[in-house]
Amino acid sequence: EKPRVKYGRWRFLSDTKYVKAKEPWPATSRAIAAWAIRKGLWEPHLSTVINQCADQISKAMREDYIVDPQGRTVRAKHAARILSQGKQKTFWADIRTASPQHMKIAFQQRRQQIVGDCSQLKADLDSYNQNKNESVPIRLIFDFTQDIEEIEGAA
Repeated sequence: EKPRVKYGRWRFLSDTKYVKAKEPWPATSRAIAAWAIRKGLWEPHLSTVINQCADQISKAMREDYIVDPQGRTVRAKHAARILSQGKQKTFWADIRTASPQHMKIAFQQRRQQIVGDCSQLKADLDSYNQNKNESVPIRLIFDFTQDIEEIEGAA
């Protein structure tokens, strides 16, 4: 059986083993990584693979849309971060089957994300206007009522 190199030691051995194997040098870290995996010299921790898979599943769920009975395009899957067994966990539910409690949490948390984005946008805008903008200050309206009405009217 081939010896597996632990992550901490890998940084000291990766290029020398690769070069000794007469692989193209200089090389990118991606080329060395592909070689090491092919040769069975490196394998990811199971938790890394699970995290990567979970990230891809979450991305797919965020991009899953349906058309509701009124003809609106809406997100099908909704995430809610909930304290479970002493840890914050993100639970996903489908809008067609989710409990009102789950959806309330999901909607409140998404709204908080929007508020956070707007707060950061305002800080960036104010900083630019005060420190770099020598002409008329750029102004933005943070009341989105009219924008939403226009979008709903166009649908």
